[in-house]
Amino acid sequence: MRKLDQALSRFCAKHPYWGIPNLMRYIVAGTVIMYVLILVTNYQAYYLLDLSFSAILRGEVWRLVTFIFVPVSLSPISLAISLYFYYWIGGILENYWGTPKFTIYYLSGIILTLLASLIAYLSGGGDYGYGMHYVNMAMFLAYAILNPEAYVYLLYLIPIKVKWLAYLDLIYFAYDVLTAIGARAWGYAAAPIVALLNFFVFFYPYFSHKARQERYRASKQATRFRQTVKASQQPKSYNHKCEVCGRTDTDYPNLSFRYCSRCTGYHCYCEDHIFNHVHHTEDP
Repeated sequence: MRKLDQALSRFCAKHPYWGIPNLMRYIVAGTVIMYVLILVTNYQAYYLLDLSFSAILRGEVWRLVTFIFVPVSLSPISLAISLYFYYWIGGILENYWGTPKFTIYYLSGIILTLLASLIAYLSGGGDYGYGMHYVNMAMFLAYAILNPEAYVYLLYLIPIKVKWLAYLDLIYFAYDVLTAIGARAWGYAAAPIVALLNFFVFFYPYFSHKARQERYRASKQATRFRQTVKASQQPKSYNHKCEVCGRTDTDYPNLSFRYCSRCTGYHCYCEDHIFNHVHHTEDP
């Protein structure tokens, strides 16, 4: 995984102008055109342009491209909200990664979706049209990883943190996968799985960096804990110690200590021995 990321980073560094700038603008525009075309043709365009490998094998190769723009929902309100989010989040990811990497991310999502559809078709899982719904939904997870504390205003009134919506997004993915597996519709299960796989591959460096940070933090905490235990096991320090009896102000906080003025140098004694000790004098 690390080598794949390094190869991708080298390619993007060597080809900074490769890719399609503002890619999501064209995706959104194509989806709007497709939506209008479906309505004008009384849904016939949907059956003619959606992903179907049985139709592709009969020569309808345009479906390999047109399925990208087929909307999942034909509700105008739902479509408008989803397209707005896709355009907004796609622009943020393109600014974060750069045009080459974001273009590769979306293209790899297309290829993986086609591959999942082909495998499902060949294995008898059905001839389903997935569209780019799950790939686009996975983009929201990518945005949530980068901006977990940002707010989205539901109905322009209710503020909700992006990270909570990301949890709902994951629940949605899990529900679709488990429902498809329960119904033995392997083709339907493959589409969300490959979208999450594509997301994980491109965010592997982020997850790897976070894991290293957590290990480092845990290591520092363990080190500090060991230092604290070691310090607590060491003998207590003191400021004054009687040179006769060895008592200290730490062990006997109520005991008075003084320095003898008749001794040469600094010599400390407790109150019991300040006047009862052999004085230190200089050698003759």
